[in-house]
Amino acid sequence: MEQFVVNAKIRKETGKRVSKQLRAEGRIPAIAYNEKGESIMLDVDAAEFSKAWRSITPTTLINLKIDGQDNMAYIQDTEYDIKTDKNLHADFHIVSGTKPITAVLKMHYSGTPVGVLKGGFMVKHVPDVKLKALPADMPVSISADVSKVEIGQKFTVADLGLSDKVTILSKPTAVIVSIAPPRK
Repeated sequence: MEQFVVNAKIRKETGKRVSKQLRAEGRIPAIAYNEKGESIMLDVDAAEFSKAWRSITPTTLINLKIDGQDNMAYIQDTEYDIKTDKNLHADFHIVSGTKPITAVLKMHYSGTPVGVLKGGFMVKHVPDVKLKALPADMPVSISADVSKVEIGQKFTVADLGLSDKVTILSKPTAVIVSIAPPRK
């Protein structure tokens, strides 16, 4: 997957007037937090940020270049104006890469279960899975290949087959998908 780069400059001034001026110049005010809880006030290019924000998931690492210095970061939050279709503010979380992070990822499904082709019904149980891993090892998304699930069978969290670098914090016996028999 493409590594997104967002260039940022440290800013000293705060307030509504400064924020409006930044937005008029095609930039947005932002703030970056590190793992110690310290914050840095930034301003970022609005178009560059918007391109990255629209193309990533919550667990996608980006390269946040603060005054030319590279930092691994997540886009933690953004204030978005739906009327003007513009981002108004952004929050970043800078990570060192040596400390594990925890994330809850939404389940995606691939394939058509064999049981569904035989007339059964796919029942989705668990909508998301909680994981813990180093930032570089955290999957961007989770996809369950349910194509081999037969009528009466279950696909559980343990069946996901994730990397050994990723710890699953959700219950391994939790059912993600089951195939119910056809109705008579």
